[in-house]
Amino acid sequence: MMTGLRVELAPKLDHTLQSPWEIAAQWVVPREVYPEETPELGAIMHAMATKKIIKADVGYKGTQLKALLILEGGQKVVFKPKRYSRDYVVEGEPYAGYDRHNAEVAAFHLDRILGFRRAPLVVGRFVNLRTEIKPVATEQLLSTFLTVGNNTCFYGKCYYCRETEPACADGDTMEGSVTLWLPDVWPLQKHRHPWGRTYREGKLARWEYDESYCDAVKKTSPYDSGPRLLDIIDTAVFDYLIGNADRHHYESFQDDEGASMLILLDNAKSFGNPSLDERSILAPLYQCCIIRVSTWNRLNYLKNGVLKSALKSAMAHDPISPVLSDPHLDAVDQRLLSVLATVKQCTDQFGVDTVLVEDRMPLSHL
Repeated sequence: MMTGLRVELAPKLDHTLQSPWEIAAQWVVPREVYPEETPELGAIMHAMATKKIIKADVGYKGTQLKALLILEGGQKVVFKPKRYSRDYVVEGEPYAGYDRHNAEVAAFHLDRILGFRRAPLVVGRFVNLRTEIKPVATEQLLSTFLTVGNNTCFYGKCYYCRETEPACADGDTMEGSVTLWLPDVWPLQKHRHPWGRTYREGKLARWEYDESYCDAVKKTSPYDSGPRLLDIIDTAVFDYLIGNADRHHYESFQDDEGASMLILLDNAKSFGNPSLDERSILAPLYQCCIIRVSTWNRLNYLKNGVLKSALKSAMAHDPISPVLSDPHLDAVDQRLLSVLATVKQCTDQFGVDTVLVEDRMPLSHL
């Protein structure tokens, strides 16, 4: 597994006449964004990090600053700018702060390591705002550019975007992350996350006080059959490891009667504070007390420092390497132990046969 994780960013696509964008688009199926074996991944990520930007626009809807870029060959990508240095600690609520571009990169590689393959491709990229973005920017994006000191900045268009809080380049060069847009033939459907927070002080969501909440979730579609509830639990493990307490909604593919995967889209509110372990992110796991056997096996394989070295190895060749500071890598290893301990509490209480669910097995307890 470890050898397959290293992604050398190289332009080679010797065995095919297809563009990297066509290959990535063909990878997408209802249960995964990319396949287990991806010899072309390095070439696709190289293209994402280097291809000429032919158009730049304000980001699609949302609360956080981003830009929508079109790369040579017509591929859409989402650019998230650097806001913090690597060792900056985001204090406050577990969902506080700006988006972290490097968190998107790290989360994608964790998705690979866990074998979920449900996160769109992400790579770090340096862009020159003056020479690469401004000449191809729409009027809407261009109108949000300004200069602060000697640095070129922009504040974009979004719910929290303010002229007083722009993202600034180092001179003209801005570090960021680039996320590959999913193919248009796979339209997305948005769902409210059953374990979402209220984001209102003093107001608790039902799952925060009702110990039998999972039983109620299991009676509602699409969690009453199919893979979606197990996806929610995989996602809780994923989010707990990266410290993401902000998944209030999630996307799946459209019109699938609950058969599509839960897509791990938008992981930027992660890796904010390495010393904060937000246990409530694991609520779907400890309230439902079920987990896929395949997830459980992978988590066990990754203990004793394997996860940290796998992440380091996977991200070593990214253009913005080092992607994470050491405290964050150590935190992921520590959080893994908490996940394993939580599953053990479940198996002690309900037995292994009830807690560990085979991937293809219908949920017999419903």
